[in-house]
Amino acid sequence: MRDIPSGLAAHIAAGATTLCHCWSLTRRDGLVLGFTDHDRPLSFDDIAFAAATGLEAAESAAELGFAIGGGEVAGAFAASGLNEADLARGLYDDARVRIWLVDWADPGERLLLEEGYVGEVKRGETGFTAEVRGLAKAFDEERGRLYLRACSADLGDQRCGVALSAATAGVDESDGRLSLSADGLGSYADGYFTGGRLVFTGGANAGFATEVKRHGREGTRALFQLWQAPAAAILPGDGFRVTPGCDKSFATCRAKFGNGVNFRGFPHMPTNDFIIGGVRPGDGGLDGGSLFR
Repeated sequence: MRDIPSGLAAHIAAGATTLCHCWSLTRRDGLVLGFTDHDRPLSFDDIAFAAATGLEAAESAAELGFAIGGGEVAGAFAASGLNEADLARGLYDDARVRIWLVDWADPGERLLLEEGYVGEVKRGETGFTAEVRGLAKAFDEERGRLYLRACSADLGDQRCGVALSAATAGVDESDGRLSLSADGLGSYADGYFTGGRLVFTGGANAGFATEVKRHGREGTRALFQLWQAPAAAILPGDGFRVTPGCDKSFATCRAKFGNGVNFRGFPHMPTNDFIIGGVRPGDGGLDGGSLFR
């Protein structure tokens, strides 16, 4: 049951209304942006809500129980404070969203309709559509530690303990989107950077980061395939740094990083095949002892 402020309830009951919607976006870097579908800017809670931004909301759905509700917000990159480069850099990933119903003649009379987070964002040539996920999406996120064969830590974090050092280079050749090559990284083994993080340090995409889909070697040149294309074309001479990747297996942790003592998985747990395969005559090592001694 939602309580509507008495002043706003009386205004709605009057029939002729002066209502609009306002949105606030709190990005990952802490910047707060405000937008409204009214034709004049509004301001409250120390947030300036820009008008005539081309932002509009689609239908919003509420779900029972712990199902994740939400809706969509569509807009143009011409909207104040919104640009494709920031979107591509991930600044709006998981941004906090608040949506109000506001009496634009008296912004003090307003109702918070929904809170949520920015989910999947689809980009077009001149605009975007952002999914707004409800607060229940927090219940869909992994919390705590799971009993898995793979490592649950992220390479280089506090639980992992590996001191990561990035290799730096400049783009030699590129298709402009997802493929690039660089000289000076030929000493690294094929696949060393697969799954790693590549961050551009120069050019139009400076600050953009993505994961490496595939790393190969051709003589003294390193070849990279990226998972995500940056907003601007990748050009020869663009600088970048890249860190090694980890497939989260115990073998890689021990052989590649010498960090087996900090492995955060359970590599010796039996697989499903072992459990459902049954026992065959002559099989040994099924006395409850270690399978690896």
